Amino acid sequence: MAFIDYYSILGVDKRASADDIKKAYRKMARKYHPDVNPNDSGAQAKFQQINEANEVLSDPGKRKKYDEYGENWKHADEYANARQQQSQNGGFSSEYGGGNYDFGGFSSGDFGSGGGFSDFFENLFGGASGGRYSRSRRSAGYRGNDYNTELHLSLRNTVQTHKQTLSVNGKNIRITVPAGIEDGQVIKLKGQGAPGTNGGPHGDLFITFVIQPDPAFIRKGNDLYTTADLDLYIAVLGGETMINTLDGKVKITVKPETQNGTKIRLKGKGLPVYKKDGHWGDLFVTYNIKIPDNLTKKQKELFEELANS
Repeated sequence: MAFIDYYSILGVDKRASADDIKKAYRKMARKYHPDVNPNDSGAQAKFQQINEANEVLSDPGKRKKYDEYGENWKHADEYANARQQQSQNGGFSSEYGGGNYDFGGFSSGDFGSGGGFSDFFENLFGGASGGRYSRSRRSAGYRGNDYNTELHLSLRNTVQTHKQTLSVNGKNIRITVPAGIEDGQVIKLKGQGAPGTNGGPHGDLFITFVIQPDPAFIRKGNDLYTTADLDLYIAVLGGETMINTLDGKVKITVKPETQNGTKIRLKGKGLPVYKKDGHWGDLFVTYNIKIPDNLTKKQKELFEELANS
């Protein structure tokens, strides 16, 4: 069984911290994501390896097993149990001979042919696994690996529930993205991971949502924050102005003598609350009063008159 160096795949050292691994995974995943390389089979294969490496190294328990057993980390518990049973019994009992054997005493006649589980034990025990122990294990199924991927969305993509198609290891998966999904939120698709061995169940697919920053709006929970330029004359005398929202422009009334930096709230003009129909956050707008430029002589005289009044 070929050894896969997950640390090399992510480009990190074996002493890398959990945060280092997370940063390396995100960087590599963005580079080799199928959406970025739609017709590159090599990039898709690399992306699969990146997900597999992250699935193992981001989990402390799995990482510990991988460091000790390498690619065979999934069978670490079975091997530990086998070693313990061998230590207690003085060896494995042959189903036919009834004798005890140590690890160095197996002969080819004591074993059946290898199965899905035997590859691991053949490497560890130096021969084909057999006897009552191996025959019961040979039929056991093992759950497939989980897959991890990222789905990048714009802030505006979070306003409405919509469909998205993901390409994971060459397989297209169509999902429904609920309105109000948040940056860093993870959802699980059961059974969409790697296939199991010996008839075992598929692993799961974990999707991490990455919401790209928006140039006009800052998100805090379900509320949005933005700034809006306000004409000096409207700020002084009052009037109406147009405000940009994620749904388009809205007209609002400005009170006379509005000061620079004044903040107003537009109720229900933020983002929808995740899986709570009819619940929305608010939009907070901070006014930035624009000082007029290129004033005419008459306009300057009027300002001077106001200043001296």
